Amino acid sequence: MARPTKASIDLAAFRHNYRVAKAQSPNSQAVAIIKADAYGHGAVKLAHALQEADAFGVACIEEAIELRESGIKQPILLLEGFFEESELELIQQHNFWTAVHSQAQIEAIKRQPQSSQFKIWLKLDSGMHRLGFSPQDYPAAFEQLNALPQVDNIVHMTHFACADELDKSMTQSQLELCISTLEKLDSKTSSFANSSATLAHPSTHSEQFKGYTRPGILLYGADPLSHPNSASEQLIPVMTLTSKIIAIREVKAQESVGYGERYRCERDMKIGTVAIGYADGYPRHAKDGTPVMVNGVRTQLVGRVSMDMLTIDLTDIPNAEIGSTVELWGKNVKAAEVADCCDTIPYTLFTGITRRVHKEYID
Repeated sequence: MARPTKASIDLAAFRHNYRVAKAQSPNSQAVAIIKADAYGHGAVKLAHALQEADAFGVACIEEAIELRESGIKQPILLLEGFFEESELELIQQHNFWTAVHSQAQIEAIKRQPQSSQFKIWLKLDSGMHRLGFSPQDYPAAFEQLNALPQVDNIVHMTHFACADELDKSMTQSQLELCISTLEKLDSKTSSFANSSATLAHPSTHSEQFKGYTRPGILLYGADPLSHPNSASEQLIPVMTLTSKIIAIREVKAQESVGYGERYRCERDMKIGTVAIGYADGYPRHAKDGTPVMVNGVRTQLVGRVSMDMLTIDLTDIPNAEIGSTVELWGKNVKAAEVADCCDTIPYTLFTGITRRVHKEYID
């Protein structure tokens, strides 16, 4: 590996964060969400590093099969269910769990051999309005599935729209709707809590709703909450994105740096060029002032990010030199800080890392 850009993945931190999630709901199992290649961290590597996981969650059958073929034995949940009826044979063959969110999916299951045994996560639309049966239609959907010989068991499932925004009341409203919808149904096994609800809304995974939590972004050490709490403060970043300084130059006051003359030096400055750009997944729309760290000192991005390089202020870091390591985000510069400067969220930073970035796994 010649180009110095890399993402170091801390497997011990990943396990630690899973245990933080488990500690918030000790009576529940935790489905580790590793869709989208484990949010850009490498799903196969992370799944094998988390032997203690109760189950894994992915977005589609391609992701699930990749895990099975790599030797993963734990249950794997298809969070969006199946897109075509032909997938049901593979779901049965590999013993996947599947979400069901539409009448068309129920009809497809009815057409399967009666010897089939599907484990269903039935989706209730409690207010997200993305997938799932309405509260009015949900009981009938449940009864249809519950009567089928092809159905082994059913887990009640919903998704919260605002669990990360602690000043909003919608999570409680959604929970109350779940309670009223499910109170007369036989199965009581539930999965309501995503990362934010796991960390900050214990009522969503209380004894009344024991079953499964679904930690996602918290596993990767990014705090999803609008206001950190004692649980989220325990999280450890898993990915540290670094590169190195490949050039240093002196730039006079009032001269510009980078494309479009966006940044103009207010004083004589020392500018470092770093081997990372938007082709690696670092956001082009990062603003001047986005934090980075060099030799243990926080400094900032200056000038527009280009395809393969970006420029940073080294004026007050006298020991910075060609070859010095630059942390773009990780344990010292939190991904959330960078995301705020890019008008985005840590999810898009992590999943945006391209294949040109070498991943290094540390245990």
